Amino acid sequence: MTVIAFEFMIPVRLWLLLAVAALAVAYVVAHLRSGRYAVRFTNLALLDSVAPDRPGWRRHVPAVLMLLALTGMVGAFAKPATDKRVPRERATIVIAIDTSLSMDATDVAPTRLAAAQAAAKEFVDLLPERLNVGLVTFNGIAKIAVPPTQDREELHAAIDQLRLGERTAIGEAIYASLDAIGVDTRDPAQLPDGTGEVPEPEGDDGSSDDDEIPARIVLMSDGSTTVGRPDAQAAAAAKRADVPISTIAFGTPDGVIEIENQPGPISVAVNPEALAAIANATDGTAFTAATGDELKAVYADIGSSVGYTTELRDITGTFIGGSLVLLFGAAVLSQLWFSRLP
Repeated sequence: MTVIAFEFMIPVRLWLLLAVAALAVAYVVAHLRSGRYAVRFTNLALLDSVAPDRPGWRRHVPAVLMLLALTGMVGAFAKPATDKRVPRERATIVIAIDTSLSMDATDVAPTRLAAAQAAAKEFVDLLPERLNVGLVTFNGIAKIAVPPTQDREELHAAIDQLRLGERTAIGEAIYASLDAIGVDTRDPAQLPDGTGEVPEPEGDDGSSDDDEIPARIVLMSDGSTTVGRPDAQAAAAAKRADVPISTIAFGTPDGVIEIENQPGPISVAVNPEALAAIANATDGTAFTAATGDELKAVYADIGSSVGYTTELRDITGTFIGGSLVLLFGAAVLSQLWFSRLP
């Protein structure tokens, strides 16, 4: 069962509920007093013969509905609001997928790469349509396969065309992802002006663009860096650019691959610690997945967090609408049962 939580933006106005409570108490007291008066001064036998069909509980229904309506109106006056999940429209996500030879291991059926391709395509489809999504592939080298785009078909086609290669360059994959996003990856300590600060990008009018578009990298790999710039250096660049990296360690400790001219199977156990270090250094989140279904679940979890945001939405209209329904209900029942308005 889904429970809708809400809060009041002007809670001080809820003190008016004391007035509603006072009305309820006054109604109960008046009813008790009128009941005692009727029992004391009325001939019950005569009353039963003249009006055998007394209203009983029905007399209280319109009053209860009116009190509930007043409660709803006070709630509306206090400006209720609730958290609403809405798709991001101004964000960039770059998916970095490992295509090293270890991704040919069959510990994840049918292979790690095939399972990763299927999960990545589902991930792309989970993201809001207006979100820009890019694709980086990496083995011994990293390349931008698809610059950030809203064209999901182009992304699907590029994912289907992934091919394996030797070695693993996770650090280079991070740098390529940052390039795809369009951030400055230079180390401030090595800038020629000696200021130690990366200059802010300027708009057409020469002013700095403070309205930065949020970005995130989702990096999936089954191993650790064997070539290229170190992971820590790349993670530091992502941290400076304020681009979190969500990492997915994909595979099992039992993965092996067969390589031509090698005497036997080569172990390609997954290395979750190396990827977790990258996530931790960039304020991202580290995940692990040992099956294709687990990988899809991880991507779905990431998609929910990076593709959507939570905003506080005013629901005053809902409270007013409910109160009006209660008021109309009180009026209709009072007319039907007692031929008068409450």
